[in-house]
Amino acid sequence: MSSYCRIAPGHPVHGTYHDSEYGFPQRDEPVLFERLALEIMQAGLSWEIVLKRRAGLNRAFAGFDVDRVAAFDEGDAARLLADPAIIRNRLKVGALLANARRIRALRDSHGGFAAWLDAHHPRDRAAWTRLFRQTFVFTGGEIVGEFLMSLGYLPGAHAADCPVAARIAELGPPWAQAAAFSR
Repeated sequence: MSSYCRIAPGHPVHGTYHDSEYGFPQRDEPVLFERLALEIMQAGLSWEIVLKRRAGLNRAFAGFDVDRVAAFDEGDAARLLADPAIIRNRLKVGALLANARRIRALRDSHGGFAAWLDAHHPRDRAAWTRLFRQTFVFTGGEIVGEFLMSLGYLPGAHAADCPVAARIAELGPPWAQAAAFSR
C-alpha cells in the first residue's frame, strides 16, 4: 500500500481528503484551481500543514473563484501576505494570482481549465511537467505530478489494495480511460 494510504484513513487531518478527494476526477474550475493552489502551497512543506490551512486559503482566495482571484491587485497581494490563516510566501501567493489569470485565459483558448487538461491528455508526467511550465507559474515536476494524480489524470494516487482505489476505478478516471484506449 502507498504510504499515504497507510497513514491517511481515519487520520483527523488527512482522512477525508484521502477518502473522498484524492484521485477522484473533477471538472469544476474552482476545484481544479484549488488543487493546483494547494500543491503549489505545499512545496517545501508537509501536506498536513496545507490541509490545516485549507479553510484559510479558501477564504483568502475567494473560494478559488478564478475571476475574483485574477482581479486581485497589489493591495490584495499585500493583504494575503499579512494573513496568518494562509501560507505566507511571496512567490507562492504571486504564482496563485498569475495562475488565476492564466486559467481565465484558457477559457478563450480551450473553453476552460478542464478542457485544456482533456486536450492534452494523455501524456506522461515529464511531458505534463513541460506543458505546465510553459503555461503556469511555480509548477515543477512534483507539483504537476501530485496535481494530476489528485484529479485522476495520472495513476498512483492510491495503492491497488486501498478501498478508495476501487471507488475511483468505478468513476473511470482519465488515466484509466487512456489505458483502456491504448489497448
